[in-house]
Amino acid sequence: MDKKVILTPFYLIAATLVGLGDTLFLSYYAYLDIIPGCAIGGCEIVLASAYSHPFGVPFGYIGLVYYGYMLALAILLAIEPDSKALRFATLAYTGIGLLLSIGFELFQFFVIGALCLYCGISALTTLVLFILAVWHWKKS
Repeated sequence: MDKKVILTPFYLIAATLVGLGDTLFLSYYAYLDIIPGCAIGGCEIVLASAYSHPFGVPFGYIGLVYYGYMLALAILLAIEPDSKALRFATLAYTGIGLLLSIGFELFQFFVIGALCLYCGISALTTLVLFILAVWHWKKS
């Protein structure tokens, strides 16, 4: 009997690629030491603030590491979708990422006083990753 293909890990991979694209864009501009403009006008304020480089590391680089690890986790989950350890790791990792994203978005709004479009895209991507991880956890 053929085993049904579970598509959730592939959705995780697709969403992770969106996050990688977003953070690659920010990392490229951080490497060039240029602040990209954006449609909502808050990116310049957020990315130029003293808070945009915790411990001297641009947030774009931190996002690259987050999404790079998430891509590896999603690929492993695509290979072994029934692994309870991988499902839990994905759920925990995306949950931590979501909490940090929410915290950073609130920090931008209340402390910096501006919102960054690229950070919002990353936060939304992290929310989608968490929803997919919960969906996969419940489904398997």
